[in-house]
Amino acid sequence: MDTEVSFTSPTSELRQLEEQHRRYSEQLETLLQKPYLSAEEQLEETRLKKLKLQVKDRLMAHRQPPQNVYNVA
Repeated sequence: MDTEVSFTSPTSELRQLEEQHRRYSEQLETLLQKPYLSAEEQLEETRLKKLKLQVKDRLMAHRQPPQNVYNVA
């Protein structure tokens, strides 16, 4: 997974996350087209699913409006 810190605009980061999610989906789809997965391929399937979910969570966090952390009564 990419651990390099980059300073990009929110829109650019959103596009990068969408592209990353799409790539993981494509890799997973290619893998799952096989009739049988080896033990190594099963591990790769699990890894891709986890990465895809992590990216999806980050996408959702970007798309949600900021929550008010102060309760004003």
